[in-house]
Amino acid sequence: MFSGIIEKLGSVKTITREPDAMVATVETGFHDLILGESVAINGVCLTVTSFNAAGLATFFASTETLDKTNLGKLVEGSKVNLERALKLDTRLSGHMVQGHVDGKCTLAECTKDGDAWRLAFDFPARLARYCVVKGSICLNGISLTINDLEILPSRETRLYVTIIPHTWEHTNLHAVNVGDLVNVEVDVIAKYVERLCQPYPKP
Repeated sequence: MFSGIIEKLGSVKTITREPDAMVATVETGFHDLILGESVAINGVCLTVTSFNAAGLATFFASTETLDKTNLGKLVEGSKVNLERALKLDTRLSGHMVQGHVDGKCTLAECTKDGDAWRLAFDFPARLARYCVVKGSICLNGISLTINDLEILPSRETRLYVTIIPHTWEHTNLHAVNVGDLVNVEVDVIAKYVERLCQPYPKP
């Protein structure tokens, strides 16, 4: 479990691509990793498969992960958002994030708004139905508040968020270009509510 509060901006050291998988070595900046622990990379919960004291760690991404996320677009030198799993005594400054990405959205607009930035993302309908104004959304592993929602002629939903200077500087959002794909995890509570509201099958 994560909170969407990014701890480090890591750098991809090496990428090894296999027919159905990918192995990435990341300079994490974490010097006390444990073999087998979970780290969210751009919001994707991955397992530490090897590491050293300098914070260089290796992660394996399966076909399912590569299909559902933007990790397949990583190259050597890519900057990635990193968060280690929550401890039970940690303040939940963001919201409940599982690290289980639901899909991808596209950055549509990026405009300066005073000292902050206003970003717009185009969402497919299957994800947009879980979004509400002033609700929480996780984009590339970052817990953000939805400012506004707009239905487009294409039936996609355009979702707006405001990025404060600290978040802009300490995450990889400043490196995302219009047209790039961003990982999305919607609020898990909304998914459970939808499931519970469906009629039960007859015995």
